[in-house]
Amino acid sequence: MADLLGLLLRVAEKAANVARVCRQEAPLFQLLVQEKTGEEKNKKFVQDFKTLADVVIQEMIRHDVGAQFPEIAAFIKGEESNKFENGLGESVTVTVCSTEEETATLLATVLDGDDTAASLLAKAIHQDPDTIESGTDGPTVPLNPSELGIWIDPIDATSQYIEGREEVLEENHLSPSGLHCALVLIGVYVRSTGEPVMGVINQPFHHKDPAGGGWRGKHYWGVCFGNIHFCSEAPPKGSPEAEQRLSVVLSSSEKQTVKEALTSLCGPDRLMYASGAGYKILCVIQGLADAYVLSEGSTFKWDSCAPHALLRAIGGGVVDLSLSLRSSCGAQDQKMELTYHQPNADCTGADLWANRGGLVAYRDFSQLHSLIQTLKDKL
Repeated sequence: MADLLGLLLRVAEKAANVARVCRQEAPLFQLLVQEKTGEEKNKKFVQDFKTLADVVIQEMIRHDVGAQFPEIAAFIKGEESNKFENGLGESVTVTVCSTEEETATLLATVLDGDDTAASLLAKAIHQDPDTIESGTDGPTVPLNPSELGIWIDPIDATSQYIEGREEVLEENHLSPSGLHCALVLIGVYVRSTGEPVMGVINQPFHHKDPAGGGWRGKHYWGVCFGNIHFCSEAPPKGSPEAEQRLSVVLSSSEKQTVKEALTSLCGPDRLMYASGAGYKILCVIQGLADAYVLSEGSTFKWDSCAPHALLRAIGGGVVDLSLSLRSSCGAQDQKMELTYHQPNADCTGADLWANRGGLVAYRDFSQLHSLIQTLKDKL
């Protein structure tokens, strides 16, 4: 598991490099955006887009992890289809080839013959992950790779990535939108139980390099299995006032009834709004919010698996909101926690892996209980 964590940190940084390369030239970037349709589309959005960066990152992670851990290869799942359509209307299956030159040739067919852009992308894809500093040796966990599966969200908050608005992150403050909301998420779960045991989050657009002006990223990681809990983020310590008054982050499209109920619990100044499911859960991990509430089934296993593992590592978790509201045991029942191994019955496409009951991401059980009690008769 220590070797796996180190590899995931390195491939996540490779992924961040690809995301930054794809954003460097605005005219080029416009060629890389494609609208999702049919079963691939998230029904929450009128338009749902993927980028070539999404597809390339997903296939690169699948390739690199599968090469080092072949026993996991068949259990690496991601958000995106690896089909992309070029300007001639030709459908191209995007894969990582055995050499940088072959990958560049394949990408050129997607990029309408732009060999320079294809070569730039291929170089980032084929960077040896062992040359990237992971920043940690990782803890030892008694799990065999053959017991594990992986969920990848190559770029969470793709709409923010496409829009590309640059915001300056203020320390200890949640920022509602911008490039920093776009995250690379890699979550590891136990195949037999669906328990999330390891998560890696890379924030490719965390800050600008004062010297060169280019974007620099930041990574976060967590491991939680049995009595083993390690996380790059320390459990946040709030002020006494903050402990008395919950702060909750929501989607701006959340139901009015939920907003009103939480306003009565928290006060209007303690409700915040942000883009991206992964970023909202990251805000909870960092202590910028006490909880994230979502009443709709508009997130998926790839959105929540990685940050769920980090929350578990600091004593929190992510529960199914609908199950928690119906349960006589209350939210403290561990059966309410999201799991990652079984598809939804009677569903197709992306909905197979939707978190259909909504969710609550939390850091503290007592705060979770307050939220569930507040929402019990409202949904």
